[in-house]
Order: sequence, then structure tokens, then C-alpha cells
Amino acid sequence: MQIGSVSLAGRLVLAPMAGVTDRAFRQVCREHGAALTVTEMVSTKALCYQDKKTPALLALGEGEHPAAAQIFGHEPETMAEGARIARAVSGCDMIDINMGCPAPKIAGNGDGSALMRDPALAARVIEAVACAVDVPVTVKFRKGWDEQSQNYVEFARMAEQAGAAAIAVHGRTRAQQYSGAADWEAIRAVKQAVSIPVASNGDVAEPEDVLRILDATGADMVMIGRGALGDPWIFERANALLATGVCPPLPPFAERIDTAVRQIELAAAYKGERVAMLEARRHVNCYLKRQSGLKAFKTRICALERLEELYHLAEELKQTVQDG
Repeated sequence: MQIGSVSLAGRLVLAPMAGVTDRAFRQVCREHGAALTVTEMVSTKALCYQDKKTPALLALGEGEHPAAAQIFGHEPETMAEGARIARAVSGCDMIDINMGCPAPKIAGNGDGSALMRDPALAARVIEAVACAVDVPVTVKFRKGWDEQSQNYVEFARMAEQAGAAAIAVHGRTRAQQYSGAADWEAIRAVKQAVSIPVASNGDVAEPEDVLRILDATGADMVMIGRGALGDPWIFERANALLATGVCPPLPPFAERIDTAVRQIELAAAYKGERVAMLEARRHVNCYLKRQSGLKAFKTRICALERLEELYHLAEELKQTVQDG
């Protein structure tokens, strides 16, 4: 797979998710078959104003290439300067522009999915960013603002004409947020309307969904978001399914818990134990979602404060599942 000057070794992409796809989680997903990872979205205003915390969100893991840095904003000049800073700080291989985030605090400021209401401004943003950096620029967007304004085909054509090297389309409107079913037919229409690579996104929870969405949309790539939470193996299992027609099973529970622990260890190394343990409460519970009979542990997971506590809890979890 080729995006501008960047070659990908596969067709599966880890979607950017604010507060989720940090360096530790991206690293684990890369180890399990994601061909491309994207940072959490960062504000170009924060970059331009030299906010001290923002650059850390752009730090890539060891060997995390190719990777994209995702930026958001709506002012062309600020987006261009922010893109230059993001490229310099991260050493990323691509810049991705967020034009799909439905969160009120983002869209309410004219950023994210709000740009779908102003394609002319969106075009100026894409053009400015594409001219500002020496790497391919991609754009992630939705079907439209709401059911009455579904402009995904026109928006896709605009993005291509403005200089996007690839696009990712989430098959829901901003108004839907993440409710209802993703419209894969809309993604198919986008694929037929442009000549640049298209990533399909929405309702990919199992490896078999990768085959289904590729067949339904004709897309070049699949971007997986919530389906990867607690399940980085979705990438390698889907890769195997695409290559051989056979989907390997999930690894044993003990291996899955060891992977959860390793992810939190990586996070602690990158951002400190206190922050990592707060975030572990969500991540570790996600790793339990496919295993029944562990509800009693969830409260304890939400009270974790130290890695040592996580180590003991992990052993208890493995013993409980083994004892059946």
C-alpha cells in the first residue's frame, strides 16, 4: 500500500483516539500487525503557543514508522504552522488532519467535523498544510454533519483536489456520534469518486469484519478504532485471515493479561507511574471484555495505584481463569 511517498506493509491502520492511542498502546498494536499508527489528535493552536504538555502526545515509539501525527484546528495559517511543528517534533511520516471528531468541545469551536459544514475553509486548511510539510497529508472525516447534510462524496473530491494523499471515512454523521450502524455504502461511494487511497472506518470489531468492510466498500485500507481496545490481536488475526482465509484464535488469557501489563509498564516508562495507573483502569478492563466470570475484579482494577498492585492482580486473574 502506497500513500504518497510512504509505503505501508499492510492494509490495517490503528485509528487515532483521544486519551487512548498513546505511545504505549500504539507500540503494542504495531507489534501485533498494525501497518500504520496515528497519534492522538493535537491542537495546532497549542503547538503554536508552545504548550508544554502537547509535544509529548506526538512522541513516537521506538521503530514506530511509518506513523502519522494527527492535528486539529480550522485556521489555515495556524494549521500550517502547527503541522510544521508536529512534523519537526515527532519525525512523523505523515500529517493527518482531523475533520471528523464529533465531540462538542471540538466541533463547537469550528474544528473536527464542523469543517464538513464549510468545505471551502476545509479546502484552504488542506492546501495550507500540504504546502507546509514535506510528507504526505491525509484527512479523516465523516458522512457529514447530520442526516440532512451528507456531503461525503463532494468532501472527498475536495480533499483530493486540495492535496490530500489519502482519506479515511467514518460511516456516520457528526450527529450520530457513535450510535447506529456505520454506513459502509457511503464509504463505497467515496472510493468510487476519488483516485487516492481510501481507508474505511466504523463497526470493525472482529477480524471477520475486516473482510466484510473491504468487500462492501472496495476500500484500500481498514482503520480500526474501538475494536482494538483490549484486543491488539485483531490486527494480526485479520492480517492472517486476509492472507490465508483462516483466522487464528485469540491467544490464551494468560498471554492477553501479560500484554495488558506490558502496555501499562510502557505507559509508566513514558509518562510516569501515577498517570499510567490512572489510565490502566480503563485499559486493563478492556482486556477482560472477552473473558466471563471476572466482574468482581473490575472494582479492584479501578482502584489500582501502583504497578506492584497490577502485578499481583494479574496473577490472581490468571489463576481464577485457570481454575475455571
